[in-house]
Amino acid sequence: MSTVETLLADFAHRPVTGEDARRMMRLSVFDWAACGIAGADEPVAAILRDRALSDGGRDEAAVIGGGRLPARAAAVVNGTISHALDYDDTHFAHIGHASVGVLPAALAMAEVTGADMATMVDAALVGVESAVRVGVWLGRGHYELGFHQTATAGAFGATLAAARLLRLDPARTVAAVGLAATRASGLKSQFGTMGKPYNAGLAAETGVESARLAAKGFTSSPTGLSGGLGFGPTHAGIADLSGFDGIGQRWLFETVSHKFHACCHGLHAMIEAVLASGATAKTTDRVQIRTNPRWMTVCNQPAPVTGLEAKFSYRLTCAMALSGVDTSAIGVFTDATAARPDLIALRDRVYVIADAEVGEMASRVTIHRTDGQSVTATFDLDAPISLEARETRLRRKGAGLLGAAKSDRLFAAAMGGDLSALIRELA
Repeated sequence: MSTVETLLADFAHRPVTGEDARRMMRLSVFDWAACGIAGADEPVAAILRDRALSDGGRDEAAVIGGGRLPARAAAVVNGTISHALDYDDTHFAHIGHASVGVLPAALAMAEVTGADMATMVDAALVGVESAVRVGVWLGRGHYELGFHQTATAGAFGATLAAARLLRLDPARTVAAVGLAATRASGLKSQFGTMGKPYNAGLAAETGVESARLAAKGFTSSPTGLSGGLGFGPTHAGIADLSGFDGIGQRWLFETVSHKFHACCHGLHAMIEAVLASGATAKTTDRVQIRTNPRWMTVCNQPAPVTGLEAKFSYRLTCAMALSGVDTSAIGVFTDATAARPDLIALRDRVYVIADAEVGEMASRVTIHRTDGQSVTATFDLDAPISLEARETRLRRKGAGLLGAAKSDRLFAAAMGGDLSALIRELA
């Protein structure tokens, strides 16, 4: 009888069909790499990279910012670094960052196995799709209880990407999934701290470690994910089998969301609505933000005092947008910005209301003006965006992060066939 584990093992090694999904994956490779390179000097990146390089070990895989490490160490470092700015893609089917937990594992194992760019991209696509599907299978209760899907569901995606690159047989792929089940971890309580990007690194590390151990014959429970006392039942999973409907024929990853503001993705619809309203700080008396209740525990820090905390604050980012602060610029999310008296004064006139009638990817903002009038604006991140328009916005974002020349080289590498060209840009 088929189990979730055998279904995933079968999917991991199927031929990949779907050119739009592949194109989306390559755009995410570019976006992931740009975020990683831009975040290479963040404090969390320096701490983890320096520690790993001081540990040393076999030269197997490149590290963002320079140096080479064993594949497992490179995966955890690169996963953490690429999520350090919290500017990477998100999938709202399970509310998780799709690429940061999977791509570092796929890249490290591609180097180990000598895979080319196309092979790495297909493995990463299988991995991110699996992560989203597992996340849907676990259900929102898993996330709402406090587990970080980027780290938990992402660990299974990273494992399946690594298993594909290692060409594990079905039994060993199932064993790798079982090992991931006993290693997967990550809590939402880390949001606003260095622990959040570390969660992504842990997912990538789990993928490499689980697949490589299984390749050596390391055994585990064949139902470690879905069986009694398995990961799902013990982590508030609801076992929603519809999460696997059409797997391999229909790609949920095609609806991934890329970030165009340098903060938690849950804030983006609100920011777009504020910008669309045409309101400014000078004309604003108070603001009412209506958002889906699911975001209240994620990005509703009412009085942030650090730049990192500011990335998870409806009230402050609303004040920033009204005040003309460019929320797409990484450099504006600083402790100094969080402490600006004018922003604090406006922040304290912003009220956030949980409203179940507002879609998960939408926000409705009502701005009460100083002249007694009001304006309401709504934005929904679920609105379709073509691959061409998405590419244009991502390339603009990349140029803003890295400069035009570096961004253009990185884009060419992500779209090309030579994996070493991508690695050169990362390192």
